[in-house]
Amino acid sequence: MQTNGRGIKQGDRLLKMQGKRDRGPVEFKSHLVPQEGEIMAIATHDVISVPPTQTIVAAAGQMTSCGFRRLPVTDAGTRRLRGIVTSGDVINFMGGGDKHQLVKVRHNGNLIAAVNESVRTIMTQQPQTLPGDARISDAVEMILTKKIGGLPIIDKDEVLTGIVTERDVLSVLAAQHSRLNVEDVMTAALRVTAPDCPIAAVSHDMTKYRFRRLPVVSDDILYGIVTATDIMRYLGSGEVFSRLETGNVAEVMALPVRTLIAGELRTTTPEKKINEAAQEMLRRNIGALPVIEDQKLIGLVTEFDLVRAFAAG
Repeated sequence: MQTNGRGIKQGDRLLKMQGKRDRGPVEFKSHLVPQEGEIMAIATHDVISVPPTQTIVAAAGQMTSCGFRRLPVTDAGTRRLRGIVTSGDVINFMGGGDKHQLVKVRHNGNLIAAVNESVRTIMTQQPQTLPGDARISDAVEMILTKKIGGLPIIDKDEVLTGIVTERDVLSVLAAQHSRLNVEDVMTAALRVTAPDCPIAAVSHDMTKYRFRRLPVVSDDILYGIVTATDIMRYLGSGEVFSRLETGNVAEVMALPVRTLIAGELRTTTPEKKINEAAQEMLRRNIGALPVIEDQKLIGLVTEFDLVRAFAAG
């Protein structure tokens, strides 16, 4: 693992910025007028799902092609919800955590064999759900207390009828005017990684700390940002197979994380109003904005940070 010349492993660095506030938990107080059943007004109704027998690689491919972070798993005939597979589950499987045992132990490291296992082997069973008569405030509270980015909506027979995400909720809350700036709500103590850190180590950090993304920093300068979706796309797009020679997962997970970073990096500034930051994230369909001051990374503001700030009023 690369070091930064100061004896610090960049793959496991904690970047602490002086003089910036890192606020603790904000007490949840809904400022929305409760209306029974309003959750369906903002939810996606025509939900794409996969059966439990779908292969892991096919599920990852489906999420990649659709641009999803999560995919409900339902019975093919009844559409009853059986679980949910997320980008976090996929990176856990690829080398981040306990689900990697499926590759390492059952298939002796052979990725090609392991990805053809059924998705039920890595999905999250009994996920948090909402009923169809839930209020938006119910979704907000569950997102904030459970730290969940997406909630399937089911009827009394556990049949999937919709899904509501953190982004759906933010699109409603961001209509409220707030006096807060980005620096008031951002996370200022960041765990970061380095461009040459192996993908496996980044996957492990994301799984261990339940992060969806990690800033990639070189000599305290922002190089990019890597997300759980980027790592999942590595599998779902088929790129991982083009890099396989021996078939062993360690081979492709040892590559530096910089190989996964692509596209234009969007950032924000500490003095920007959170309404502006939220609208930019919604418009560009991104889940977080690095916060830059004097050309250096000083924080990260995420959809979760914004939902929490708007909900607190």
